[in-house]
Amino acid sequence: MDLGFETIGNATAICHDGGPVLATDPWIVGPAYFGSWIHQHQIPERQMADVKSCKYLWISHGHPDHLSLESLQLLRDAEILLPDHYGGRIYDWLKSEGFRVWILKDGHWTQLSDRMRVLSLADCHQDAALLIDLDGHLVVNTNDAGDRGAGKFVRELVPKYKDSFLLALMAYGDADMINFFDESGNRIPPTAAKKEPLGPGIAMILDMYGIGSYVPFATLHKYQRTDSAWVNEFITTPEEIGKGFESDSKRMLPAYVSYDLIRDEATPIDPPEVPGDLYAPEEFGDNWSDELEPADVEKLKAYFAPISHLQSFLGFLNFRVGGKDNTIDVNREKFDRGITFETPRQSLMDAVEWKIFDDLMIGNFTKTTLHGDWDKQGAEALYPDFNPFVAKYADNGGAYTKEEIKAYFAEYKRRGFFDFGPSEADARAKVALAPYLGD
Repeated sequence: MDLGFETIGNATAICHDGGPVLATDPWIVGPAYFGSWIHQHQIPERQMADVKSCKYLWISHGHPDHLSLESLQLLRDAEILLPDHYGGRIYDWLKSEGFRVWILKDGHWTQLSDRMRVLSLADCHQDAALLIDLDGHLVVNTNDAGDRGAGKFVRELVPKYKDSFLLALMAYGDADMINFFDESGNRIPPTAAKKEPLGPGIAMILDMYGIGSYVPFATLHKYQRTDSAWVNEFITTPEEIGKGFESDSKRMLPAYVSYDLIRDEATPIDPPEVPGDLYAPEEFGDNWSDELEPADVEKLKAYFAPISHLQSFLGFLNFRVGGKDNTIDVNREKFDRGITFETPRQSLMDAVEWKIFDDLMIGNFTKTTLHGDWDKQGAEALYPDFNPFVAKYADNGGAYTKEEIKAYFAEYKRRGFFDFGPSEADARAKVALAPYLGD
């Protein structure tokens, strides 16, 4: 392909200018989330070769379906481009592993080839969008990132281009933790069980940004662990993504597509499905009968204790491991509210050691129970007070105390791409973050 792009795998876009130049989020081999996630479809040999031929890789954020160390070991000849995430955790780690890494300044174009330039937009949840200008054609790759303040910038930019394409996560909702139980031990049906048609929402977001075409993206995974395979009932398949899509001016393109911009031609890529083989958690080092050792409990205490915001709303955390409860006090004055995580020891302690607690829950083998009075149930209950403060601001941003979190948000506000939207979730986030945002 002379000029254009391909999409394959989970969130991998391969951009061409006289040949492959850039690949995004190259998870091309191995599983993710402690062996839980795999691709729905294989990556064909040609696209695999194209990824390996790219001079540049862009990695949006640290989740293992985007940053795959096993995949990166096959791509060491490439230069890695990163969003300007506060704290620089991914940059520091990749540099220590011997990779060539560059940080892209927010809102600034970087030329990668004669007809290709890119612009990165990092957000306060340690995710990012990448805008790709291919000789006057615009690809907007938002992968998992929502609009946390850069939407106005994108909307003003889109009309300046010949045509535009949106690559974004649109799914029923299993790409977050959905393995929740009530206090009687009954699983709470996830929102993904409703399987509400995605097409109307896709048409709406295209209209909102003024973007011409949508390509399904960051969506097509499935589960291979026997303790998470139950989620396969709720995954989103390529055939389902476009249901309900209607528009006189916008297009829905195939989930895996090769788009030739010179010919203005979309060619579907039809990769074979990955076999649905299942594997026991022991294959990935997890034995549900293993109990925590006293030293493990101390590590858990040391991990959560510095995250000061937890004390504002949470009484305790309980880790049920090997059938045994291990309760950690957070704030005894709020002991009527707590969370139980029932999970295997190995993945739990790896998540604590590597500071990737989010990964433990997104794998959806960990069982989560909320105790006491919560405004919401299921995954919504842990936003915005638990998950972002643990997994985004602390684990990835290195911001634990009130002053550190104030500095964290002051930097994102300074860059000019931070804001709240009109949704209920954004309204709740604005309330939770009020003590840290200043005037």
